[in-house]
Amino acid sequence: MKFRAYNHDQDKDAIRQIWREIGWLTKEKREEDALDLFLTAGHTTVAEVNGKPECLVVSMPGTIRYLKQELPFSALAGVVTSRIARKRGLASRLTAHVVAHEAAQGALACGLGMFEQGYYNQLGFGTGCYDHWYSFDPAQLKVSLIPRMPDRLTADDWKIVHASRLARHRGHGACNLTAPENTLLEMFCGSNGFGLGYHDGPHGELAHHIWCWTKDVEHGPYNISWMCYETREQFIELLAVIKSLGDQIRLVKVREPQGIQLQDLLHQPLKNRQVTKDSKYENQLHAAAYWQLRICHLTECLKQTHLKGEELRFNLVLADPIGQFLDEDTPWNGIAGNYVITLGEESQAYPGKDKHLPTLQASVNAFSRLWLGVRPAIGLAFTDDIVGPPSLLRDLDQVISLPDPNPDWDF
Repeated sequence: MKFRAYNHDQDKDAIRQIWREIGWLTKEKREEDALDLFLTAGHTTVAEVNGKPECLVVSMPGTIRYLKQELPFSALAGVVTSRIARKRGLASRLTAHVVAHEAAQGALACGLGMFEQGYYNQLGFGTGCYDHWYSFDPAQLKVSLIPRMPDRLTADDWKIVHASRLARHRGHGACNLTAPENTLLEMFCGSNGFGLGYHDGPHGELAHHIWCWTKDVEHGPYNISWMCYETREQFIELLAVIKSLGDQIRLVKVREPQGIQLQDLLHQPLKNRQVTKDSKYENQLHAAAYWQLRICHLTECLKQTHLKGEELRFNLVLADPIGQFLDEDTPWNGIAGNYVITLGEESQAYPGKDKHLPTLQASVNAFSRLWLGVRPAIGLAFTDDIVGPPSLLRDLDQVISLPDPNPDWDF
C-alpha cells in the first residue's frame, strides 16, 4: 500500500470506477467532467494497492466563521473506497494522513460529512449540530410579496452561482469552500437540477438565488439544495419565488436557515402535517446531524475565540486518537497534551499545567464540540468524553454561550 498524490491522466479512469461503485457517479459525460475538475481543484490523495488506486480522500480549502472571525478550514469533501478494498484500514489511515497534511498547511480545523456516527471519531472528529429539513406545501407560505420574474440558472452558470454562495449571509459555524468546482459537482447531485435567482449586484452579479433538484418535475417534491441571500428582503423574495411554484408543485424540502424557524412562515403547519401523514407529499420536519469537525491547532483557534462574560481559566488534559494512525515523524501528529486554557474576550491556550486551577479532561472530539458550541459542557459530560468538576462545567456553560453552529454547505 502506498499513499501518493492523485495523477489525473494516470488515475482518472480508476477513480471514476470507484465513484460509480459507491453510487456517486453515472456515465453521463458532464458528470464525469465535473468530477475531473473537482478532483484537480482540491488536494486529492490516493491509496495505491497493487499499482492501482483503491481509496482516495479529497480535501478542499475554505474558511469557517467563529462568531465574527474567519478561520482557515479544510473540508474532507470525499472519502471513497472501492468495493475490493473495504475493511482493510485504508480509509482511516489515508484520512489521518490528509488531516495531518491539511493541518501542516495551516488549516485550524477540519470537517467532513459522515456516513455513520462513530467511524471518524477514531480520528478525533466530533459530531456537529442537527440540520433541520422542512418539507411543506409551498402554497402554504405566509408571504404576500409578488416576486419579480427570476432568471433561470443552469449548471453552465456554476461560477457565478459559486460567487453568490460565497457572498451569502452567514452565521456562526458557516463554512465557505473556496474552489468553484465544489459548486459545479454539487449542481449534479440530484436529477433535473435548476436554479432561480436575481442578478441584482452592483455590477450585475447574482445576488440571491435557490438551487433545486427533483425526480418528479411535474409535481415534486422539489429539493432545495441551498438558498443564498444577503438581506431579509432577498430572503423574502426567494420565499415568494418558492411559493409561486405552489400552483403545480405539492411539496418542497428546504434546509432551515440558521436563526430562522420556518414554521413561523407557514399556514396551519400542524394541521398539514396530520392531513398529509404517510403520503408522498407529507409535510414534516426532519433533523439529522450528518457532519463532524475537529480542531487541528488549539492555540491558534483560541487566539481567534472572543467570548463575553467573566474570564475563565483551567487546565485541559486533551486526548487525541489520530496519533495512532500517523508515523511518529509526521510534521503534525495531533494535539494531545496538557494545556492551560483561558476563555474570555482574549482567549488563549499554552502547554503546561497550573496546580492552582481546576482540570478538565477531554478528547479532542468532545472539546471541539464544546469550543464550537455544538453542545454545552454539562451535556457533553453526560454523553461524550469530558470530565471535570461540576463547578467548572457550570462555568464553561456560562462562558461558552454561542448560537448553534451551522456549516450551511454540504461537504
